[in-house]
Amino acid sequence: MATAPLDLSVETHVVSPSTRSTVVRAEHCEALAARHIAHVAVVDAAAPYAVVRTHLSGAFFQVCLAGEGKTLLDGAWYPHTPGMASFSPAHVLHAFHCAPRKRWRVAWVRFMPSSPRSVHGAMAPSMMAFDGEVLAHAILGLAAETAGADDPGNCAVWVDVIERYTTLLLEPLQRQPRLVALWNLVEADLARAWSLAEMARLANTSEEHLRRLCQQSLGRSPGRQLATMRMARAAHLLATTTLKIEAVAQAVGYVNPFAFSNTFKRLTGFRPSDYRSRPASAKVQSELH
Repeated sequence: MATAPLDLSVETHVVSPSTRSTVVRAEHCEALAARHIAHVAVVDAAAPYAVVRTHLSGAFFQVCLAGEGKTLLDGAWYPHTPGMASFSPAHVLHAFHCAPRKRWRVAWVRFMPSSPRSVHGAMAPSMMAFDGEVLAHAILGLAAETAGADDPGNCAVWVDVIERYTTLLLEPLQRQPRLVALWNLVEADLARAWSLAEMARLANTSEEHLRRLCQQSLGRSPGRQLATMRMARAAHLLATTTLKIEAVAQAVGYVNPFAFSNTFKRLTGFRPSDYRSRPASAKVQSELH
């Protein structure tokens, strides 16, 4: 973890002249649009290279292929090195940057707001091990096809590979069926005063074993997962409704609005009122990157 080098309250998109990007967008590829994928890319970045999205409308998956960068997850900065992938759900503060004096080669998949990946609670912010070379080759293959013959069938095959690899990685909860049932119950009633003992009982396991299962599958404790799910729902409500902040807090299980505000700030970088009052221009700009 490192001190944030960026102003996280401002939409940022800095690209150095030596950065090289290969991008395919849904407006140029019907197969991507059909899978609710906004765009895919392979980027060979060099500092200065930095992105801050204060309103991530669609979920974002990114894997490091070479070099080193930093990615913001759950309000903290993490090294993003080869063989590691990150997932940022919709409606969170999202940021990443290239490490100083180093190149950073990444591949990413940006989902549309309409994608099931972008639905609040679909998945928490995560960092996980993943070899992204095949995914990168599929993205580059799709780019070559769209720039050449642009055969719809061939494009669909490349997009199938991209979707297959992201699906295999982005459904870690399915590796633990007990956790699927548990988090579905929690997601359906986030206003409830959930305790570790109650969650362990619903998962038919001990509290300590539940901690181990969550750490293995999600990289976080059950309490941290609960807080992350609550803040994801809160961000969704703040972005899509006019509910008062106190009502949003209660809807996700916080009786004390100050405790809610502090947790929201810690995990998203914003106070709830600041998150809701972001200028429309910033929201539009975030859609472009």
